[in-house]
Amino acid sequence: MTRATLVAAAAALALAGCAASYQLSLMPQDRGVIYHGIAEDRGGGEGPISITLDGKAYAGTWVQSTPARASAFVSGGWGGWGWRHGGVGAIVNVDNPEGALSKALLTAPDGSGLRCDFRIDRGMGAGLCRDDRGTTYDVQVRPR
Repeated sequence: MTRATLVAAAAALALAGCAASYQLSLMPQDRGVIYHGIAEDRGGGEGPISITLDGKAYAGTWVQSTPARASAFVSGGWGGWGWRHGGVGAIVNVDNPEGALSKALLTAPDGSGLRCDFRIDRGMGAGLCRDDRGTTYDVQVRPR
């Protein structure tokens, strides 16, 4: 592998970790009102998240527990009798067909909590949130 190829691969991996901002739309499963929130990705698969439900502001953090894509360097060689004449290699990207799984934990000033699980793939996603009262919310995730 040439130095130029290594530099290009490192640049691609660095750009894959760029910051992003997501708009969240939540709808409780027992009524038809839509609430909103924002999640920020600071480039490391984690960041702050805030959601407002019925005038109550929840804030916390989210972390990615399973990535949407993984990259690896695969190499091979040829030769005979235990010594190598040459080799080839390539960077291989593998997509997770379900997207990146993330977990968010949020609290309100009164001490109540909200827990969310969602998957994001190519900037879009969906999931569920549940508050301390047991209400479940369907979640849509879009680029902001």
